[in-house]
Amino acid sequence: MLVRKFLTVTALAAFVTGSAFLSAGTASASQQVVSNSCTGTVSGQMGDQVAIDGASVKTLVTNGANNAGTLAVGSWAGDSIAKNHAILVGQVPNSAGGEASGAAIGKAVRTALANSGTWGLGFDWNKTLNSVESTVAKACNLTLLASNYVAPSTPGTPGAGGTGTQPGGGTGTVPGGTNGNLSNLNPGTAGGNGGTAPMRDYSGIPTATAGTAVAPGVRYPANGTLPGDASAPQAGQGDPSGQGADVRDAGNAQSLSAPGSSNDVQLPMLLAVIVLAGVTAGLVRTWVLRRAS
Repeated sequence: MLVRKFLTVTALAAFVTGSAFLSAGTASASQQVVSNSCTGTVSGQMGDQVAIDGASVKTLVTNGANNAGTLAVGSWAGDSIAKNHAILVGQVPNSAGGEASGAAIGKAVRTALANSGTWGLGFDWNKTLNSVESTVAKACNLTLLASNYVAPSTPGTPGAGGTGTQPGGGTGTVPGGTNGNLSNLNPGTAGGNGGTAPMRDYSGIPTATAGTAVAPGVRYPANGTLPGDASAPQAGQGDPSGQGADVRDAGNAQSLSAPGSSNDVQLPMLLAVIVLAGVTAGLVRTWVLRRAS
């Protein structure tokens, strides 16, 4: 009987000890990080709970309650939320970083204020809480950083490679350690390590050598003329008719006078008109004198 009691007590002690050990392990795996501001950056271990001190949003809660139009006493609401020193707003992600958005912070503050039982929320509690949530959401935002995050390593060792044949002949290093002709590699199938593009061959492109001048005899044909050659046609002053002294390319054209028109008044016709005018004037004078006498 004593042995059975002893075993029972021992089993209970072991159970309690194991439970305490597991509880301690769980508590140490996830901790709580409290921020004294609802804006800025918070660093913690991946999985840590992130909370804000209610005092950091006291002014926002006060203003939100006063602007609700429900006869709420904003100072009472602000004092009530300031008594809560750990309002949970998010969790540090299992990545390099994340955020506790303003909407999440506003919702958490709303819940904490609703559970505080304050008399400063006015007649319409829901409208007052909506105003407080909106005011906090517009002003708050936290950036969460995981201090123990380690970026995953990329496969393959940088700089490692094997020798292979390059296009145009010769051997070269194949990225990723794959040996063989680079021209036979297809995208995504380079030995399972990703595609490799063949190196370009620029050997056939002509290049200029710095500091080397080309002689004029090479730049121009032997039977041609160089700029400023005296044997080439030169522009002259030209004769009074506007024609050049030696126009080789344009021919040897000369300007001709325009042919006479049949409507031109010649000298005989002009003399006949003058004589006719004189005779007519004499006849008129004679007729006038006879009428006068």
